This record gives sequence, C-alpha cells and structure tokens, in this order.
Amino acid sequence: MNKVLVVANRTLCDQHLLDEINRRRSEGTVSFHVLVPAAVSPWRWAVAGPDAISWAAVDADLDPFAEAEARLAALLDILAVAGVAATGEVCDANPVAAVEKIVRERPFDEVIVSTLPQGISRWLRGDVPDRIRSRTGLPVTHVVPEDVPTDA
Repeated sequence: MNKVLVVANRTLCDQHLLDEINRRRSEGTVSFHVLVPAAVSPWRWAVAGPDAISWAAVDADLDPFAEAEARLAALLDILAVAGVAATGEVCDANPVAAVEKIVRERPFDEVIVSTLPQGISRWLRGDVPDRIRSRTGLPVTHVVPEDVPTDA
C-alpha cells in the first residue's frame, strides 16, 4: 500500500487537492494522512457542506489550532463521503519541521504539498515543497489552486 502524506493549510479543502487525492486513489491502493500546520491567518474556510466552501474573515481572537482542526475535520468528512479513507492531525505552524517530525515517526512513500499560488503563498516564499523534498528524500508533488479569492 502506498502511504501518502498530504500537507496543506489554507488550501486544505480546495478542489485541486481533492482532485489530486482522487487521482492517487484511482492509481491503486493508497492510504492518506493529512498534516495541517496551525498557522495564524486573516482568512478561514467557511464550510456549509461538501460543495459549499468559501473564505471568510477570521476573528483575531480565534485559536489557530481550533481553526486547523475545523478545516481538517471538514476535509476528512468530504473524503469519507467520497469513499476515501484518511487520517489526519494538526501540527506546529512550521510545515517543514512538522513533516520532518512525522516522517521520522512513520513511513511514507510520498508527500503532496498544497499551497496558494506564487505571490500569495508564504510557503512558496519559504521554498517549502523543495525543502521538504531535500530534508526527507521523499518525492513531493506540489499542487496549487487555479482560483483563489481576490482578497486572500
């Protein structure tokens, strides 16, 4: 069984990531584990169902771990409805350190990193996909949404 680690935060429930997960699943037996770095963001997902996901401004007093847990729960629910078995966890805000830690604890065959597009993504400014690849030695697939909110 191919074990895939999925790393995402603000793009966690975007269609581009769901498409990549479904593509992997269609290629054979795959297990997914989702890692969600809890980072403070001025935006959050407003989830009203599997097909109704949008951005909403975040109250400055909200807990970033609670927000990340809500996004993770939404994704796991969406995947379950689609028949995709997945596990997940919320981790520290540094995605590279979080991936290094979990890869030391559990074996994975590859990593999917989902980010916002260049110019918007803090992860891309920090070269996160390449740093994960070089620090873990695992193949990394980087996916980016085509459509993002204009005020993100």
